[in-house]
Parts: sequence; structure tokens; C-alpha cells
Amino acid sequence: QVQLVESGGGLVQPGGSLRLSCAASGSIGSINPMGWYRQAPGKQREFVATTTSSGSTDYADSVKGRFTISRGNAKNTVYLQMNDLKPEDTAVYYCKARNWRGVRYDDYWGQGTQVTVSS
Repeated sequence: QVQLVESGGGLVQPGGSLRLSCAASGSIGSINPMGWYRQAPGKQREFVATTTSSGSTDYADSVKGRFTISRGNAKNTVYLQMNDLKPEDTAVYYCKARNWRGVRYDDYWGQGTQVTVSS
């Protein structure tokens, strides 16, 4: 089993910034990719950003140019720098990681961290 622990959520005014962190621990083989998803009240969970161990990244159109995803030096951590936040970014943000053992993999989710953008 792999555990994902997120931190960094909170309340911020429109135009503000937050940095989310996610750390993986447990029975880790090779984690790739790691990413962030979010779920707003009454909506389905949606993709936000992802990054691979080689450093490639992908973003949802709604966050391009405002959010930056990065891996930590330990490679089992992932960050999401969120700038110019908007009320529509309000959601619970979830970290997701794919843990490989040989040719088999399992996907894991964190417990979520609340981000609220409001004046």
C-alpha cells in the first residue's frame, strides 16, 4: 500500500496564491506519474495537472499559465503552485499517484485538501 498525504490548502482571496504538497510513503516501487485532480461541490472530479518522472507536464486548459506542477528531489513528492486564483478554482484538490511494481501498477489517491477562493 502507498499512502498519499496532501497539505497546503486553505482560504485565499481572488488573485492570490497557494502551494499544495503531496508526499507518498509506504510500499513504493516506482511512482510515475503523479498528478492533481479537483472536485467542486456538485461536480465530477476533474483533471488539473500531471507530471512524469522524466519531467514532462500536462495541464487542464482552465489552469494553464496559472498553475505549475513539479516533482520534489525525492521524486515521491509533488507540488502544485497555484497563482492568480479564481473563485472557480474552489474545490477539494486530490493528489493521485501510479505505483509501479514491475509491469503491474496500482493507482492511489490522497484524502484531499480544501482550496477556497473567496473575498
